[in-house]
Amino acid sequence: MSIPVTPRPAAAILLLRDGAPHGHEGGLEVLMICRAKAMNFAGGAMAFPGGRVDEADALLAPEGDPLGAFRIGAIREAWEETGMLLARPSGPAATGESEFHAHLREKGVAPDHAALTHFAHWVTPEQSPKRFDTHFFLAEAPEGQEPVHDGSETEEAVWMRPAQVIEEAEAGRRTLVFPTRLNLLRLSRHATAGEAIAAARATPVVTVMPRPEPDGAGGTNLRIPEAAGYGAALWPAKDRPSFGGTWPGQEGSNPPR
Repeated sequence: MSIPVTPRPAAAILLLRDGAPHGHEGGLEVLMICRAKAMNFAGGAMAFPGGRVDEADALLAPEGDPLGAFRIGAIREAWEETGMLLARPSGPAATGESEFHAHLREKGVAPDHAALTHFAHWVTPEQSPKRFDTHFFLAEAPEGQEPVHDGSETEEAVWMRPAQVIEEAEAGRRTLVFPTRLNLLRLSRHATAGEAIAAARATPVVTVMPRPEPDGAGGTNLRIPEAAGYGAALWPAKDRPSFGGTWPGQEGSNPPR
């Protein structure tokens, strides 16, 4: 039996806003990016800004916060992929050599880690060839900033209602991976950014590592802890795994979209 790959630490951020300008339909919106099709991990999928946590992220992490480096990583990834920066005007100077640290020094700001609310924790299943230990955070989008995709890792940065993203995936116009779909479903319960953040603050985060199971009809279900707050423990494996390929038995009765 092979030894599971050690998951790499990663972070993602769900940037939220209320309503929409220019006459679009209102309601809670979340910033989505479309990952470049050439990306090895979830290429072509709609996702939240995020990625691996770097060693330099720990240099800016608040002391005593076990999720500090994850918070900084989420803020950095949002800036790298969309240009959106959650920052405050004071704090310890960034001492790293990365482009992100240089940008913080130039602007005289520090990452606003306190603006992030812990929302979810997902670990890639043990049978996966690439594994990530990902913490998801909610935050209200910074005022006066508009997202832009980086043209490299991302091909699109767009505000969408959570239910709209799911509807487009069901219609075959968008691609999702399983954690993104479920986090969108959970987010869609709320009408405003403030409501979603308040609910997250009141809800304990339960680690989720999906476990594939036969669905009895030739397809696959994914089992997650019911206590994680997604409304059910068993979910059909509609989506391709983020690491590529298929879930065991996925080519049966539950074809992915």
